[in-house]
Amino acid sequence: MSILLGATNAVAGPNILLPRTGISANELALLVNDDDPLSRETGAYYQRMRQLPEQNVIHLRFPAGKTTLSPQEFEPLKAEIDRLAPKHVQAYAAAWTQPYQVGCMSMTSALAFGYDEKYCSTKCGPSSASRYFDTASTYPFDDFQIRPAMMLAGQNFADVKALIDRGVEADQSFPDGTAYLLNTSDKARSVRTKLFGITKTVIGVMVPIEEIEADSIMGRLDVLFYFTGLAQVPNLGTLKFMPGALADHLTSFGGQLTDSKQMSSLRWLEAGATASYGTVTEPCNHLQKFPMPAVAMFHYLSGATAIEAYWKSVAWPGEGLFIGEPLARPFAPSLTRTGDEIYQLRLVSPKKAVWRVEQADSIMGPFQPISRGLPVVAGRNTVRIAVPSTTKAYLRFIR
Repeated sequence: MSILLGATNAVAGPNILLPRTGISANELALLVNDDDPLSRETGAYYQRMRQLPEQNVIHLRFPAGKTTLSPQEFEPLKAEIDRLAPKHVQAYAAAWTQPYQVGCMSMTSALAFGYDEKYCSTKCGPSSASRYFDTASTYPFDDFQIRPAMMLAGQNFADVKALIDRGVEADQSFPDGTAYLLNTSDKARSVRTKLFGITKTVIGVMVPIEEIEADSIMGRLDVLFYFTGLAQVPNLGTLKFMPGALADHLTSFGGQLTDSKQMSSLRWLEAGATASYGTVTEPCNHLQKFPMPAVAMFHYLSGATAIEAYWKSVAWPGEGLFIGEPLARPFAPSLTRTGDEIYQLRLVSPKKAVWRVEQADSIMGPFQPISRGLPVVAGRNTVRIAVPSTTKAYLRFIR
């Protein structure tokens, strides 16, 4: 597909602004436990690879090696984090594997909401909802006073380094892959199958989806999403996960990273996934306490980061732990200059649409619409755009 954009004032080529689809590295704060050698090494590497500004790195001190902090131990840490976090920060990356739990909450939810037992359940009951669930917001702190958190977790530095490298490699790579939705023999843990029909209807135009009735898949070399329900997931070592892949299993204790009697969510990262999810206390099989595949895939394929897509997919996240490389963003719209006045735009759209195109002399505007917009089709788009060098200084696309 090609489109020619009109020209007006003579300048040395325009600045082209793409729609905001997720947070940036400058909006992520990195939390490091200086009493944990692996946390220090992870933090230093992640800051370098994601070029995080020094003001976004928050150094803490608390005993390493514990799986759980009490609310009393956590509260002064949270107060320190809130005090040191720059106001523009929208999310947290926690550079440790332990502790993964605070009282009855997961560490990532306690960091996001603060410790509050309304986010926990008793006797298999519901827990409080997240206002961030399935929203269009790309400013969770500004809009909801929530800073979603994800843990850069792994058993050793080699595992964490490989995870970070996959996340960086994934950015704007538009990997070809398949979403695998499994209905297993464990019916109690396969309750998400009732969502598979709507998932295929809504998301099937954006990514190939295979709904499979089996306990596992084997030998697949294109795994982009893998959602299943089983206490132990076999054959992970036979799979190839695409950079940026999201994968999780609905079970009770996947979020107990280092001592679970079920399969730890770390096994997904070790197999090659870039982010995963598991619960740290008994959630029972409420759909709302686990990622909803359609929601996670929709936001991720639309350009959100891994942390945003995963967080938006869980309605009641208080007991759930998010792990992985938070800034992985394989489907963020990408603009590449391929010639003197030729650009190539890549994106994934959930539906056929026309993006507005506006131009201005200044970043402050006023922006004026160009009469012909940018048509996109449902699914993957590669659009060739001719932009004359005489185009106004700023050009922006609006979904």
